[in-house]
Amino acid sequence: MSIKNNARLRRAKSTRAHIRDLGMPRLSVLRTGQHLYAQVFSADGTRVLAAANTLQADVKDGLKNGKNVEAAARVGKIIAERAKAAGVEQVAFDRSGYRYHGRVKALAEAAREGGLQF
Repeated sequence: MSIKNNARLRRAKSTRAHIRDLGMPRLSVLRTGQHLYAQVFSADGTRVLAAANTLQADVKDGLKNGKNVEAAARVGKIIAERAKAAGVEQVAFDRSGYRYHGRVKALAEAAREGGLQF
């Protein structure tokens, strides 16, 4: 693993420890070069309550690709809908050590607009 990725994982680890202390469901983001994934985990971290990514047919409908801000906003909107359907209104945002800008920021803002509170 690269030094850059190790630093990201170290930041993610401390964030997740803090979220564990809060004891609330966690909205986690994984960003790759081609796609974006989002999952809502239960408060204890053992179950996935909702998931969305740019590989799913209903998400990538009409998108040019899965690696832009528009795709991230669509994932954020859909993850909010699915989380609310699972009975989750309030989550802690786990950006997995990524900087809060670009695709990560677009996903978070779309999830907020979709009704999730964090």
